[in-house]
Amino acid sequence: MQSKLFRVFGIALMMLTAIQAGAQSQPAPSCHSPATHAKKPDKPKMVIPDVKVLDQDGNALHFYTDLIKDKTVAINFIFTNCTTICPPLAATFARLQKEMGDKIGKDVHLISISVDPVTDTPERLKAWGAKFKAGPGWTFVTGEKQEMDKLLNALGAAVSKREDHTPAMIIGNDSKGVWTRTYGLAKINQIISVINDVMAGKVDESVTTAEVR
Repeated sequence: MQSKLFRVFGIALMMLTAIQAGAQSQPAPSCHSPATHAKKPDKPKMVIPDVKVLDQDGNALHFYTDLIKDKTVAINFIFTNCTTICPPLAATFARLQKEMGDKIGKDVHLISISVDPVTDTPERLKAWGAKFKAGPGWTFVTGEKQEMDKLLNALGAAVSKREDHTPAMIIGNDSKGVWTRTYGLAKINQIISVINDVMAGKVDESVTTAEVR
């Protein structure tokens, strides 16, 4: 009887020793584990297609190469038959021309993209821009519908009805890879502040990096 108790005690002791050894072999939790330092997913990139477009003077251009590359730009979206938000959007760009003076066309370039390229010929865009005293450094863009659809889709401005187009303004600094969106009818000092930040390469949560297609 006593020997049987010794055998049971011995088996229990062996099992306890094995359990302790297994516990010691497990790595201790670390504050540097991947779960606590998971990389945040990258934000979607702004895609800048190098599509063929026309400016208000009828010049054939490549959108990225000729209008965006190495520049700081402010982009809005209009169409010449618009009687609602387009005139105020154009008035905002006209005000930027006045307030920023000779920086427009040198440090910052304004681009108005037509969401109705079938109607908006270069001639119509030039006449419409003249109503707002559009000067050097402010480019109006139209082109073949297929190319313009690709451009508008890439910039997040495609709509099924032209009247539903966005009042957003895209502001980007291509050389620093900084892009953001703001309200195109915001107060002029607020828009200038965003432009100055983007020119300086400042990044906030709404900014994305651009890539070319």
